[in-house]
Amino acid sequence: MKTLERKVVAITGAGSGIGQQLAIRCSELGAALALSDVNEKGLAETLAKIGPTHRVITSQKLDVADRAAVFAWADQVRKDHGTAHVVINNAGVSLSASVAEMKLEDFEWLMNINFWGVVSGTQAFLPGFLAQDEGHIVNVSSIFGIIGVPTQSAYNAAKFAVRGFTESLRQELAETNVRATCVHPGGIKTNIVRGGRHYNDIQGGRADVNLLIKEFDSIARTSPEEAARVIINGILKDKPRVLIGQDAYMMDRLARSLPSSYDKVMMGVTKLGRRFMQ
Repeated sequence: MKTLERKVVAITGAGSGIGQQLAIRCSELGAALALSDVNEKGLAETLAKIGPTHRVITSQKLDVADRAAVFAWADQVRKDHGTAHVVINNAGVSLSASVAEMKLEDFEWLMNINFWGVVSGTQAFLPGFLAQDEGHIVNVSSIFGIIGVPTQSAYNAAKFAVRGFTESLRQELAETNVRATCVHPGGIKTNIVRGGRHYNDIQGGRADVNLLIKEFDSIARTSPEEAARVIINGILKDKPRVLIGQDAYMMDRLARSLPSSYDKVMMGVTKLGRRFMQ
């Protein structure tokens, strides 16, 4: 797929952050859009930012944790647009909690969105892609799908799972013209922490949500606009794996070079950074 002109792109989590910027950029490149988000106000803001266009744009409130709703959305996309060409499973949430104190309902809440939402989005659109022998599945993992971080066990579990799921899928599609890309963003300037559930800080103590937000904002150096640009470039170049941000590249190299001890380096950097934040 060398162009998005006249293609149909379906995006989850399109009401803010990376998803919103993906919608804007795909529209600029001539794509028709099928947008979804659990936040209808956010979807309206995305549509307003896109502005008038001769391409068809549809939007729908969608909780990706609801598997039946995801499949119903895919059916509606086919009715509105015909078979889609790209699906970007982008919707996600955050949770900070130690394994010892994490509530099962919070773990399930995150997994249902960050992992099962990706699985449902993939399976809902894949049959159409295979039938037309053209399509691109983009699943958003994280740099936390490459390295583990304290109090992020649920998020790590989901993002590592997305990575494994997508890498396996890519091999299954090798003899077709359907592609699969796994995306690993580093720190992106979005509201994911503000909308998350936070109980413990990285040392395992009680979470100061304002401090967590401050810390995240200080290390999130990549804009959603830049993240969207890198993802779309990955689609157009059929990249199987996309890293976003210098921090993602650095942590990927760290995990490759010190697979059994990168955690010591990470904890040292975190303690040093927190000292400067206080």
